Amino acid sequence: MSLISARITEDLKTAMRARDTIALETVRALKSAIKYAAIEKLGADADLDDPDAIAVVRKEIKKRQDSVQQFESAGRQELADKEKAEIVVLEKYLPVAMSHEELVALVETVIAELGATSKKDMGRVMKLVGERTEGRADGKTVSSEVSKRLS
Repeated sequence: MSLISARITEDLKTAMRARDTIALETVRALKSAIKYAAIEKLGADADLDDPDAIAVVRKEIKKRQDSVQQFESAGRQELADKEKAEIVVLEKYLPVAMSHEELVALVETVIAELGATSKKDMGRVMKLVGERTEGRADGKTVSSEVSKRLS
């Protein structure tokens, strides 16, 4: 069992004891999403490792961010606030984010290692940077930094 899965199980019990409905619903949904991803990737009795589980957490956060935008544009602030509260719960499962300076240094190092010079090399750079960040940086932010340097 991965560390995140064990932590989710403990947080589920804690939320039940505390009668925290937002945390309980959010953690249950996350546990379900991770189990579904594990079944889809590895089969019925499988467990995802931490990097794959982190990817599922990021996906769930992205869904909720999209929902917040939709609810706010529709004037449904109470639903947007609920989604924002769920995002806060989910963010506890992400590793500590890289600072902007760390990310810039990593991108520059990878570009130098690969000898990348143009936008054509962006895929190779993104792949290697993604592996080295280990879920500590958002893909959109990484893409933006790589684009700035490969012009």
